[in-house]
Amino acid sequence: MKNYASVLKSFMDKRSISNLKELSQKAGVSELQIIRLQRGLASRMPVDILLKISQALGITLTELLTNFAPELTQRLPETSTSALEQKYNNIQKELEQQKKFLMQEFQQSSLGILESWLQQWPTVVEKAKQNPSLAAVKILPLLRPVEKLMAEWNVESIATVGAEVPFDPQLHELMDGSVQKGEMVKIRYTGYKQGDKLLFRAKVSPIR
Repeated sequence: MKNYASVLKSFMDKRSISNLKELSQKAGVSELQIIRLQRGLASRMPVDILLKISQALGITLTELLTNFAPELTQRLPETSTSALEQKYNNIQKELEQQKKFLMQEFQQSSLGILESWLQQWPTVVEKAKQNPSLAAVKILPLLRPVEKLMAEWNVESIATVGAEVPFDPQLHELMDGSVQKGEMVKIRYTGYKQGDKLLFRAKVSPIR
């Protein structure tokens, strides 16, 4: 088994990469993959991994294979590795554009639901500062867009504040005291779940 540690180090030094861990983070691959490259196993590694490492080192896929898998490049024309690298880069760009588009769509949809709240909430906050005696119940209707957004995302509360329920450590977080599973507790701060997924537990206190 060949050892390309010195070759790898020379490329890393040119990019001011101090160790294998830093290179793995920069490339977005596991440190094990870097070690495999270092030990001369490049010909057995997935192409997308090799491409990520080559990009982190600032070299082309052809250069990487020439230095770490010369036996492979002797059997492959340079045009094939260059074309493969270009195809991979094009796919990456398309995925990034698609991700950006989906994020924009998500944000626009969410902002559309929150539009009335975004417009009115700053005014309410300012009025509350000017008039500390303003009844909180009067501003509750302004939270409806937030509630609507939570409903759109299938987010629902575990229980209402003040409710008395049997203690379930899977759903409840005890704020003080101690209770056994099944004993009654009072909901102090509600928790939330999204479908079958628990987002965070409700905070509860024992009923004394």
